[in-house]
Amino acid sequence: MTGQSGSSSRIRATGKRRRKQSRRRRATVIAAWSLAGLVVVGGGGLGYAYFQLNGNLKAVDINNALGKNRPQNVDNGSEDILVLGSDSRSGANAQYGADEGGARSDTAMVVHVNKGHKTASVVSIPRDTLVTRPECTSDESGATVPGQRRAMFNTAYEVGGPACAVKTVEAMSGIRMDHYIEVDFTGFKKLIDKLGGVEITTKQAINDSKSHLNLEPGTHTLNGEESLGLVRTRKSIGDGSDLGRIQLQQAFIKALMVQAKSVGILDGTKLYGLADTATKAITTDSDLGSVKALAGFANGLKGLGSDDVHMVTLPVAYDPADPNRVIPLEEAGKQVWTALRHDAPIPASATEKSAGDKGSAGDIVQ
Repeated sequence: MTGQSGSSSRIRATGKRRRKQSRRRRATVIAAWSLAGLVVVGGGGLGYAYFQLNGNLKAVDINNALGKNRPQNVDNGSEDILVLGSDSRSGANAQYGADEGGARSDTAMVVHVNKGHKTASVVSIPRDTLVTRPECTSDESGATVPGQRRAMFNTAYEVGGPACAVKTVEAMSGIRMDHYIEVDFTGFKKLIDKLGGVEITTKQAINDSKSHLNLEPGTHTLNGEESLGLVRTRKSIGDGSDLGRIQLQQAFIKALMVQAKSVGILDGTKLYGLADTATKAITTDSDLGSVKALAGFANGLKGLGSDDVHMVTLPVAYDPADPNRVIPLEEAGKQVWTALRHDAPIPASATEKSAGDKGSAGDIVQ
């Protein structure tokens, strides 16, 4: 195995946010999908450190913020989780660009774990999807933010925080989100480094001037900075689109899941270090806002392997009025959300006409 290091893979600040270009670092959420391996790393075995780890966690009371006007809470053993990554440049994330006083959800995935917790479906929502955003309440000022038609999906988080992001997803899907998980840039990198890196195999060279990542074909163990560069990569793979980058991210998630399985054989000190890093890295809904709750949640996912997870992109087409945006394919989207509501596999017909899940980007990394 070979690792990449040095200036060729360093992520550098890019200055002001370019609202019409898809270059924000939206990889941060990926670490959260390996929660079963990283957050509790062995479940109850970390009970001795409960108070230390519990103090690391940040939680948002989504239920209180949204009230009762939500989709029905179906209690059949399945779970739906909105997994989010924001593009905040505050604090330690300032190295990835100028802090403009706000953040957007540049990566969003609806994770549906079936009622037997034997399989899962993941629906990636492109950040530039034009949606009807519902009226929300700002999590900063408490002011009412009017709804908007043809709003970019990722603005929901910007104007109303996690609760507005959840409300928007529930309005789109008709599915109540049981949980919310968010990870930031710095947390993503630290999780990967604590894990010891993620092993991937590239079928072709990746030389991306925007993500500052250079990899030759072959097997590599990527550290946190390099992993962040990989899932930012766009121009040098596939057709160069954000939809292709989602495929690349999904391939990385599966590699990360495989790597996370190895934490069970680590010594207690390493296990605690992983748990300490993970609990500092994530923000959850209040129902998951304790180590005990996370332990139960993660233990329910630990049986899932990468082969048990089916990943798709929300069916979309490029917007005729703006090729930098995509619009949902209404009937195909209904197929996706209906499958999740009925705890059924997503049919292949749902994505046949979608602009997503196409091209070669997802085959470049294994």
